[in-house]
Amino acid sequence: MSTPKRYTITAALPYTNGPIHIGHLAGVYVPADIYSRYLKMRGEDVVFVCGSDEHGVPITIKAKKEGVSPQDVVDKYDGIIRQSFQDFGIEFDNYSRTSGKTHHKTASEFFKKLYEEGKFIEEVTEQLYDDEAQQFLADRFVVGTCPKCGNEESYGDQCEKCGTSHNATDLINPKSAITGNVPVLKETRHWFLPLDKYEPWLKEWILEGHKKDWKSNVYGQCKSWIDDGLRPRAVTRDLDWGIPVPVEGGDGKVLYVWFDAPIGYISATKEWAEKENKDWEPYWKDEDTKLVHFIGKDNIVFHCIIFPTMLKAEGSYILPDNVPANEFLNLEGNKLSTSKNWAVWLHEYLEDFPGKEDVLRYVLTANAPETKDNDFTWKDFQQRNNSELVAIFGNFINRVAVLTHKYYDGKVPAAAELKEIDEQTLAELKAYPAVIASSIEKYRFREAQAEMMNVARLGNKYLADEEPWKTFKTDAERTKTVMYVALQIAAALATLSKPFLPFTSAKLNKMLNLEGANFDWNDISSKKALLGEGHQIAKAELLFSKVEDAEIEKQLEKLEATKKANATEVEAAEPQKEIATFEDFTKMDLRVGTIVEAEKMPKTKKLLILKVDTGIDTRTIVSGIAESFKPEDIVGKKVTVLVNLAPRKLRGTMSEGMILMTENVDGKLVFVNPDEENVKSGKIIS
Repeated sequence: MSTPKRYTITAALPYTNGPIHIGHLAGVYVPADIYSRYLKMRGEDVVFVCGSDEHGVPITIKAKKEGVSPQDVVDKYDGIIRQSFQDFGIEFDNYSRTSGKTHHKTASEFFKKLYEEGKFIEEVTEQLYDDEAQQFLADRFVVGTCPKCGNEESYGDQCEKCGTSHNATDLINPKSAITGNVPVLKETRHWFLPLDKYEPWLKEWILEGHKKDWKSNVYGQCKSWIDDGLRPRAVTRDLDWGIPVPVEGGDGKVLYVWFDAPIGYISATKEWAEKENKDWEPYWKDEDTKLVHFIGKDNIVFHCIIFPTMLKAEGSYILPDNVPANEFLNLEGNKLSTSKNWAVWLHEYLEDFPGKEDVLRYVLTANAPETKDNDFTWKDFQQRNNSELVAIFGNFINRVAVLTHKYYDGKVPAAAELKEIDEQTLAELKAYPAVIASSIEKYRFREAQAEMMNVARLGNKYLADEEPWKTFKTDAERTKTVMYVALQIAAALATLSKPFLPFTSAKLNKMLNLEGANFDWNDISSKKALLGEGHQIAKAELLFSKVEDAEIEKQLEKLEATKKANATEVEAAEPQKEIATFEDFTKMDLRVGTIVEAEKMPKTKKLLILKVDTGIDTRTIVSGIAESFKPEDIVGKKVTVLVNLAPRKLRGTMSEGMILMTENVDGKLVFVNPDEENVKSGKIIS
């Protein structure tokens, strides 16, 4: 693409079934905000949109648990999320809602156009159905074992462990998330987007066109998905919460949330354009527009394959130029979990650390999971605040402001003759905007922020080397020059820090009396002085304050309490399942078996291929126990086998039974073993 005329920036729509936590911020919203702020400082034409995703199955599950309506849930969490973003300084041009009228109309019209042009496949298929709940089990209404990695807690639409997207019918041992029952298959009619027909185009567009400019994690996941072969993807669901399917035969069905949600970017742009009295179409239909999606790695498939295919099928939209997805952020060594309350919630952080919005922004960017999963720890948070923001950035600004008031009543002194060190320092300062810009434009925000902090380091070193507090009495003209140069660095920091630390930038601009100056990014590199002779600055005030040990201990105690609560919950006995009849039990053929061979299934982390002597035959059983047992350690092991389970193909291998397992008190997998070691294989367990 040539130099863009405008930019459309989107940030993943958060589900409104819970608040925002630090994983969301580090993965999506902070980098997106940095990029948007930077472009606007360059004077670019930018629209930055997001909004609440209010039609996902998690919404209805939350509503059922809380005994309220889905609308009650989305209204509650939209309010919390919207306020948290505002308080934290995420500066969207429009934050919308997918329950809004503009979105319903936009998504319905998009679907109807594809429908009328014959872009969908209409099929009657068998879907999982809960007889007791009298409901089809779409997406997160069903859980089971992932067919790719063996994760036993995979959802019906996606495995959060390996990131694979799949259909609910692909799950092994599926169970209803509503009742816990084993679902049955029942016929239903749906519309599908034939991804397989777009496979050649996707190969050319992604695998050839974006091999060099997309991040390796994004490109790799797309390549893996395409190499596995694409299949038609359902774009409708049997649900009562969502956007009704707007065509004949759509009664009782809604648009699949991953069809409707990305269209939310378009409808959010429409709302913004209407408020600003602009035309929305160039931001989505002009080839001179650069479209960038900021997402987490769990959304790569939807933003890089499914949504672009939808846009391609519709025919009038531009395609994303880049999708700089981040990896996951862990918390104190463990995966963030909404259900287990293992998170640092943004709204709670803002209450516990008032005035420290930029500290969290800084730490999350400094430790951003740009290329691999990273870990957030409270000790690192404290160290980065105290040793970097306070000791480097804050210290430099405080020294400059205090000395300017002490020596010159707060007025910028006139520079005398510049020495080589002064010229060199100013030249280095003027080079930083281009260096930082290059990193931002390559989506390397961690690197960009580090370069911004190097400007503060430059200032500290310059003051330490030139020692104006010593020369003030012996060489007044030299001191004026040094302070003049130091003040130019301070003014540059007020601008360069804005994308990363917007509250700090505003505070510094006020201190330097630059609020009306409106410097843009390029002014720092120009020959023009940022602070001229005689310019009056305000009194010094601290930009940052130390984080004390007691504050960190409070956060660690909160997490420890969460850990104990989760452990207690795990230890509590599961509630009794529904009553089974004697006839139900007698259908199960449980026998003693002996493992005679065991090997790791290639390209999986969790699956073992076992040969088990059941007494009646030696059969193959695929079991998700590879992370708990080495193949060589379990050969000869007596196990309990369900031998009359319907065979199922797993990663190309037919599995003909199930090994019974449980967890011990430490949460480790153990075999459900026969009591007697001398029991023969084939012995029926009754």
